Amino acid sequence: MTTLGLIFLVAFIAMFVYAGLRLFPVYMEDMKIKGAFASLEDELSGTDFSRRDVQQGLEKRFDIESVRIIGHRDVEFIKTSSGYDISVSYTNKVGYIANVSFAVDFKHQASIVR
Repeated sequence: MTTLGLIFLVAFIAMFVYAGLRLFPVYMEDMKIKGAFASLEDELSGTDFSRRDVQQGLEKRFDIESVRIIGHRDVEFIKTSSGYDISVSYTNKVGYIANVSFAVDFKHQASIVR
């Protein structure tokens, strides 16, 4: 392999490494949101709760986990006969190089049953 070929190979690999470094925080924040939904579902299921309890629980978890891309007001609450279905759908956009960006779509939902 020539020196020029090696330079192109290293540059090609570096582009993927840089993309991974830019996307890692996006997926880490998504895992925090998923964890907040799961822990709220575990904590409140089987108890007598109100919509306000669900909102405060989400707000508390988002504060503890330092979730900044969404807030508890972005979560959709649907009252069901047995409790609440909560869901959130959002897009996280992160810059890559110059005017090139990554837009990553996420959707989470949980059912909290009395």
